[in-house]
Amino acid sequence: MSNEASPETRVGLIQVYTGDGKGKTTAALGLALRAAGSGMCTYIGQFLKGRRYGELDSAPKLAPYVTIEQYGLNAWVHVDSVTPEQRAAAKEGLVKIHQALTGGEYDIVVADEINIALAFGLLTEEEVVALIESKPAQVELVLTGRQAPAAIVERADLVTEMREIKHPYQQGIQARAGIEF
Repeated sequence: MSNEASPETRVGLIQVYTGDGKGKTTAALGLALRAAGSGMCTYIGQFLKGRRYGELDSAPKLAPYVTIEQYGLNAWVHVDSVTPEQRAAAKEGLVKIHQALTGGEYDIVVADEINIALAFGLLTEEEVVALIESKPAQVELVLTGRQAPAAIVERADLVTEMREIKHPYQQGIQARAGIEF
């Protein structure tokens, strides 16, 4: 944990970034970047992601302030055909997120795409609510992903819904390295 504010005086809130628009993970990464500038340590656990994303290459440059791990396979998850391996990766991720949240090493813990892991049935709402309830008072917890359920939204202190108004995909522009991944 950082030395910016003592653990006894730091107030950690629960943030949710959800909605169908672009920018949920990007907002969480921006928070980690800002926090690193203040000497705070952030753990980012990415559910469903097992492919290369730009943040995996930039995070080591921010060490020891930003740590990223992925809990997904290098394959798309389809809601109608979730595999036992995908479910096991998400369960392993939940354990690691809990350890990061309660271990005392991090000021901020980001559960990236955890809402989609819930929507796809990789995790249960009860498991995620238990994670939230285990949050120490001084640690900031961020949950990202579309379709945040009401039980998560109700427990949050800050909820931001990204709403798509216009997207380059609609113009046939594919995902770009460094911008979308």
